[in-house]
Amino acid sequence: MSDEACEAFLNVADKFKLGTLETEKPHPLTENLSKEVHENLTQAISSLKAVDSEALERLREHLPQLGQLRADIWETLRTGGNIYLCGCGATGRLSISLEVFCRQGLVPDEYQDRFIGFMAGGDAALIKSIENFEDFPEYGKRQLLELGYSENDLLISTTEGGETPFVIGATEAATTTGKRNPWFIHCNPDDQLIQEVERSRRVIQNPNINNLSLFVGSMGLSGSTRMQASTVLMAAVGWAIRFGDNKELIAAQFEKFLHTWEQLDLSPLAAFIESEADTYSQNEFVIYETESYAVTVLTDTTERSPTFSLPPFENETEPADPPAWCYLSIPSAIDSLSAWEKVLERSPRCLEWEGIDANTEVEYLNGFYIDQSCQNKRSSKTLNTPHQIFEIKSTRQGIELRFREHNWNICASELEFFELNLLLKLILNIHSTLIMGRLNRFESNLMTYVKPTNFKLIDRTIRYVQRLAELRGSPKPSYEGVARKLFAVKDKLSNDEAIVLRLLEELDIG
Repeated sequence: MSDEACEAFLNVADKFKLGTLETEKPHPLTENLSKEVHENLTQAISSLKAVDSEALERLREHLPQLGQLRADIWETLRTGGNIYLCGCGATGRLSISLEVFCRQGLVPDEYQDRFIGFMAGGDAALIKSIENFEDFPEYGKRQLLELGYSENDLLISTTEGGETPFVIGATEAATTTGKRNPWFIHCNPDDQLIQEVERSRRVIQNPNINNLSLFVGSMGLSGSTRMQASTVLMAAVGWAIRFGDNKELIAAQFEKFLHTWEQLDLSPLAAFIESEADTYSQNEFVIYETESYAVTVLTDTTERSPTFSLPPFENETEPADPPAWCYLSIPSAIDSLSAWEKVLERSPRCLEWEGIDANTEVEYLNGFYIDQSCQNKRSSKTLNTPHQIFEIKSTRQGIELRFREHNWNICASELEFFELNLLLKLILNIHSTLIMGRLNRFESNLMTYVKPTNFKLIDRTIRYVQRLAELRGSPKPSYEGVARKLFAVKDKLSNDEAIVLRLLEELDIG
């Protein structure tokens, strides 16, 4: 079976060889990140902050390009249409988050229900990744149409790399359903995508699709587009939504946010990183508690699983699930459904599709105990293993973080609620990435615990093996050779084994 699966991949591998794309390349500022995180944690924090600052500085160059997007959004709203926000994985959570922020005041009250965010796999994918969905463009089309997309609506699609089949499927469907040209926004250069990815070329050259490249460079952790790419996409679309046709306001808000970020002293974060990493090293667990920042905290804690091969949030409907290292709790929520309504600012929208091998139903979503019962259920699940509480609160000055004996009040009173969530996203991305570095879950700036659950991630795994072989002074192994070894061993890995390191061992690369 592994031979058949390997041949099936190799037959289409050219469509998923994405290593030359800028968002997939290692960033030169973080080549020593795995060493810094152990030897000089403050420097590791500074290295990742520098990559974020660089990405934001580059975003400034793209701000004038947002004019037509802003105009389309507000013309659609003024004429009674709805705005649909689509993505997959990190950009799917971004799309749903933007809908939440609209309901929390990003737009005036009369427009709050007119923003509809969705992601590959539906709302259930918000908390547990469903990667196999992203390979199917027909799923993107189906989800868009089932949500009621019609002639007067506008679709804004975001995809970090610009090549995700699900997002492409939804975007192309919008061109035949509505009278407004949908938006396709990504973070790789157009000329590169046109030359190297046929499905991307088809979209970029389609005159009925508004294409926008927000290229800001490589990611701080190679290929981890949950970081800089999703940050600039969220900022660009969020500010376009908020400020409509006023380009002066969007530029002013950008400068205010960038100044706040660059002046922010992140050194207190080191104690939180060390302490949470030590908690996991002691085989203890963490519960993140928040009320105001639920969707942002959920996004970061969810994305740790596919990025670093951690156990995802366990679900009551599957008692054999191993416990996640961390979990989310909304202390004021009396049950799971009310917790989801607090996270989403609406009732959940799940997929009740027959014949798909994925947990997407509302019953499954409600099996995540992110309500006030979390601590008791987690204690029972882990046989009373200690859980440490990480609190994230909204304050008059900005954001407060509390974990064990550590407390950090982040002063950002000049920012609005959307920008505070954007700021928290940046902080949590650095925090969770460097926790995983302390626990040796990446080498250099390459993820060694990749989960090869779809063709894009299989390609990424193969490339990281090739790259680390070169860094270790060995000849670069062939793509096909690594692929065959990957399919031979991937189903034999233990639950907490790094597939990249296992493949290096199997290939006798020291």
